[in-house]
Amino acid sequence: MNHRSFLYYDTFDTPLGAMTVLANDEGVCRIDFGHYEDRLASYQSWKKKHFLKGELVYDPEHKYVVQTKHELSEYFAGNRKEFTVPLNCYGTDFQRKVWRTLLHDVPFGETRSYKDIAAAMLSPKAIRAVGGAVNQNPFAIVVPCHRVIGSNGKLVGYAGGVEKKQNLLNFEKEYHSVPHQT
Repeated sequence: MNHRSFLYYDTFDTPLGAMTVLANDEGVCRIDFGHYEDRLASYQSWKKKHFLKGELVYDPEHKYVVQTKHELSEYFAGNRKEFTVPLNCYGTDFQRKVWRTLLHDVPFGETRSYKDIAAAMLSPKAIRAVGGAVNQNPFAIVVPCHRVIGSNGKLVGYAGGVEKKQNLLNFEKEYHSVPHQT
């Protein structure tokens, strides 16, 4: 990525409240619960951590911002179970591996434990590291960390709050058997 590239953003309403998407010309960089203004300090910190020098520019018409909003709208309408928007991941190699595993090994309407994710990655002893990477997931809903639960079946932390996690799991359970478009 050209580290001087712009980062485009928009905040939009969902059934679970406001969400903000941040994208560049290579794909979506972040999808977070909350308003842009409330997240600005964390975005500045994230940019600094990843050596990103580009300006944050409000652009609700940027192609990946539009695609993300459209796909999340379809998801909340019960018409999308998988996302196709390109993701531009910033994180360690291990974090990106965890996020890819969530995308490919935790289907809509199902849950997995941190232990299951570690085993799927062929790193069965990395349960705590998997938990840390899940906690740092920058792609709310699209990379389905809300589908990861404790080995005892209990809901554990979620960046959007455990109530949102429960709502997402209930929603997906309800629509699990409904045919969908992607």
